[in-house]
Amino acid sequence: MANQEIPEDANEHCPGPESESAGKADSCAGCPNQEICATAPKGPDPDLVAIAERMATVKHKILVLSGKGGVGKSTFSAQLAFALAGMDHQVGLLDIDICGPSIPKMLGLEGQDIHQSNLGWSPVYVESNLGVMSIGFMLPNPDEAVIWRGPRKNGIIKQFLKDVHWGELDYLVVDAPPGTSDEHISIVQFLQATGIDGAIIVTTPQEVSLIDVRKEVSFCKKVGIRVLGVVENMSGLQQALSDVKFIKVSEKGEETDMTEWALKYMKENAPEMLDLVTCTEVFDSSKGGAAKMCRQMEVPFLGKVPMDPQLGKAAEEGRSCFTDQQCGASSAALRRIIEKLLEDPTMSVSVMDDGA
Repeated sequence: MANQEIPEDANEHCPGPESESAGKADSCAGCPNQEICATAPKGPDPDLVAIAERMATVKHKILVLSGKGGVGKSTFSAQLAFALAGMDHQVGLLDIDICGPSIPKMLGLEGQDIHQSNLGWSPVYVESNLGVMSIGFMLPNPDEAVIWRGPRKNGIIKQFLKDVHWGELDYLVVDAPPGTSDEHISIVQFLQATGIDGAIIVTTPQEVSLIDVRKEVSFCKKVGIRVLGVVENMSGLQQALSDVKFIKVSEKGEETDMTEWALKYMKENAPEMLDLVTCTEVFDSSKGGAAKMCRQMEVPFLGKVPMDPQLGKAAEEGRSCFTDQQCGASSAALRRIIEKLLEDPTMSVSVMDDGA
């Protein structure tokens, strides 16, 4: 990939502002950037050196991607960070979803501000070993829309990588927006020299999501990013029977809440039923889901995470799903996926080595 950004108002066949022929080529004639390009300094981006210096203290960098929005990518990123920190690793979570930063909410950090020191920007900390950085901390109003073009998005991502003082990290988890747009190209371009361990791709089971995930896998292959694995999220709804709401629907469509009656009936006549978990296929997985796609595209399949209302509640409340027994179905599935990820010898970090 070329380490340069083509201005949005550039002429067709622009050679790029870092090219030796920038501002001088025939295709530059009449371009509004011609004089700037002709006189701008050429050569490697000096910021990439600063980024490399910052990232030298980070052992592993993991991108979390998705082809489509709404598949639970940020929820997975947040819980992955919580899990790694719970294993006594030093963890950073970088949110580069510029237009939809949801990580502050999911980590319970809404309303926090970024502080500066002589070392740079300080992450906002959930725990002493879990720091977070997001544009969400920089917005004066959480409801304010971020309406930025590509170059400005690229600039803030570069600033996050160049100016944030993470210190010694075992894992930096990067939560990216859906798709394969400017943010993805920028993070790969800026981190390429420092090494990216790979990407975890999150999807839901239905084909309409997998169509976009295939493009995400293709993107990773084209830019040389290893696919660490694919996670099938919302893989069926699993919920304790005792948490289910029961209703009776009349012929006219009127609903009557029968939950109290149903639970009382089961408690009196079949109490063992209250220990059961209901399982429902929400999305169509008849075409094989993510597991089949992974076999076809020859990338690892990390596992399935069921749709769990308690996990959604944990995300809303900004807490880990691993600290109590409320997220029984989802936390067990997430733990298996993370353990499988860390079985890869290239991804493991010995806790004994932390801080050494």
